[in-house]
Amino acid sequence: MLSIALANTATKVTNPGLPAMTTVSTTLPLSLSLDQFRDLRDIIYEKSGIFFAENKLYLLENRLGRRLKELQLPSFGDYIDHIRNQHGASSEFHQIYNAVTINETFFFRFQAQLEVFKKLFADLTKQRLAQGNRSIDIWSAASSSGEELYTLAIIVNELLGPAAPNWKIQLLGTDISHRALKRAKDATYSKNSFRGSMTEAQKQHYFVEEGNLFRVNNKIRDMVQFRYLNLNEVSAIRSMANVDFIFCRNVMIYFDDEMKKRVMRSMYGMLNHGGYFFLGEAESLHGISSSFKVEHFSGAFVYKKE
Repeated sequence: MLSIALANTATKVTNPGLPAMTTVSTTLPLSLSLDQFRDLRDIIYEKSGIFFAENKLYLLENRLGRRLKELQLPSFGDYIDHIRNQHGASSEFHQIYNAVTINETFFFRFQAQLEVFKKLFADLTKQRLAQGNRSIDIWSAASSSGEELYTLAIIVNELLGPAAPNWKIQLLGTDISHRALKRAKDATYSKNSFRGSMTEAQKQHYFVEEGNLFRVNNKIRDMVQFRYLNLNEVSAIRSMANVDFIFCRNVMIYFDDEMKKRVMRSMYGMLNHGGYFFLGEAESLHGISSSFKVEHFSGAFVYKKE
């Protein structure tokens, strides 16, 4: 449980190891009651679709307690009043999203699924060429700090080879966390981001070493775009039509079933017929959507819009 020092809170105690009447500052716990948790949880859900069960009370208490200290608010009740007075896409809600979402990712994560993407992308390029169409749209719906989208850009670049300039490939990454988006746009990573299956040759070819960090080179950075998107804003999702591949890995864990179904209806509508939807390694759409056809491959399965 977090605690903050309250102004003018001190007590005089007698300690055998200290001079008599020594003044010792005390702290009082900054706690989140169950009723306050429910209020806060409901506000976050209304704005973002992110849902917290009651066993997550201490998670919110811990992560948002730090924000109270920054704002110098004495209690969660005061913080709830503060955010209720926020209107529109306020910076305070952005602070909340930064605090409660986990941006844990790395390059070439879930290699078996990426191998499936390579095959599907290669097949689609052949189809598009036969149609006289050289455009493909790829969306990373929760791009976090960018490793996933840059991985896809590297794969696309290698598959297209010298023909890449002749194609119009849109690689878009969106996220609800401005902090994560800033990291993605900075495109500079520590060694921890390279614990996936990226080869040393790829690392040397696509990154510029800067001390203990590695920056994505300009060729790959120029292939991608990042922008803010709240998946709870259905109209914003629906404005992004005609997508061929959607990666929505490890996002559904934040949503309850109703929100999952709402998001999936929107994403299904966005996909082109023949398009593919990718979830995280341990996720599925069982009980959420029956609109997609499940296609099984070695080590992975994906969802197809027929």
